[in-house]
Amino acid sequence: MTDRPNVIVFFTDQQRWDTVGAAGNPLGLTPNLDLMARRGAMFETACTTNPVCAPARSALQTGMYPTNTGVHRNSVALPADAPTLGRLFGEAGYQTGYIGKWHLASQDPVPRDEQGGYDFWLGANLLEFTSDAYRTIVYDADGEPVFLPGYRPDALTDAAIRFVSRASTEDRPFMLFLSLIEPHHQNEHDNYPAPEVYQDTYTGAWLPPDLAALPGTAHQHAAGYYGQVKRVDECLGRLRDALISLGLTDDTLLVYTSDHGSHFKTRNSEYKRSPHDGSVRVPLVVEGPGYAGGRRVGTPVSTIDVVPTVLDAAGIPLPGHLDGAPLDRLFAAPTDAADGVLIQVSETEVGRALRTERWKYHVLAPDVVDQPAADTYREQALYDLVADPYELDNLIDSEGHQEIAAGLRAQLIRRIAEVEHRPATIEPHPDVRDRNRFPDTTVHHRKLEGRLLE
Repeated sequence: MTDRPNVIVFFTDQQRWDTVGAAGNPLGLTPNLDLMARRGAMFETACTTNPVCAPARSALQTGMYPTNTGVHRNSVALPADAPTLGRLFGEAGYQTGYIGKWHLASQDPVPRDEQGGYDFWLGANLLEFTSDAYRTIVYDADGEPVFLPGYRPDALTDAAIRFVSRASTEDRPFMLFLSLIEPHHQNEHDNYPAPEVYQDTYTGAWLPPDLAALPGTAHQHAAGYYGQVKRVDECLGRLRDALISLGLTDDTLLVYTSDHGSHFKTRNSEYKRSPHDGSVRVPLVVEGPGYAGGRRVGTPVSTIDVVPTVLDAAGIPLPGHLDGAPLDRLFAAPTDAADGVLIQVSETEVGRALRTERWKYHVLAPDVVDQPAADTYREQALYDLVADPYELDNLIDSEGHQEIAAGLRAQLIRRIAEVEHRPATIEPHPDVRDRNRFPDTTVHHRKLEGRLLE
């Protein structure tokens, strides 16, 4: 064993932050992740870079925002020479492995030059189409199909444990990225197939206030979703047990996170692609060297920080292309987040959002859809997350909140310039603009928002 830590990223798909017991979920779904949070560091307000699968994944491989990776939407392949975790750790002498869903290639099986530079490969670009709940088909590095028996996350976790066991016998450390698809829906059936033992366990269970209050599919799908989360957590426990068995616990940095959440069609006609916390907020827990002691950080962070965090923990110099920074910076200055977290939104809109400790500010580009960015955006929503944590009351046209909106507008413009290296203009919400233009005749109305304004 070397003095450099092993690194494992345990990655889920479409997992809401509030499925986690340590975040307040009352259903007991995540005892293993809760234990990891008690022993490591939990980042309570972690947001994705983009609530769309491929863009978020490109950021978690490169440490760059989606507009900088070139993957601003699904169905765009990550450039073959992108500075991925596989390449960065491989160049530093690590054994590298990728297992599970990729969603950054041009086809299935994923061509070798699109496998992110990983030494070991056992994956599928669109795992939800090459497999189902109890029939997992992935491909090796040469594109040959491999059948893995068991419930899908169990099958992939088995493969991960085999990789870790083999890698631990070598005289150099390893980096493994384990990418599960659960608790994502099974696309062609539009359902959430839980393992058999949990199929009926969570019927009629507690729902977060946004899912309980707004029209959508949560009442239909939450039971299966929760059952998937429960089994995924059991897989995490099995992997942690393997690390204990192999004597690797103290020498391994373990990161748990997801690409985005799910709002269950309460905000638009999809499960994500909106700036609301149900769509953008994800679990983020780090355990291992430098991340111990049960720290809880409430400052909003971005998953853009995952790549610099694992590189820094491994002693690998941080390359200049990174848009984030190691998460342990917040241990010394936990309130240093004046500019908030930038969130890019794509596919159904070209939007941007700023998430601070108290506010969510959302803008979109009128009449622009399939572009990575825009020159001009228009205000769409403002939420007071202290008074309204589940974003049910849109304040963007509230006369008493225009000073707040103006300050957030300036912050967002600054963050766009810093990250995207381009200027942007943000127009006030039409109701505010018209009221300022006709102050004596415009009647102010504000309503409870049930869906994302279009």
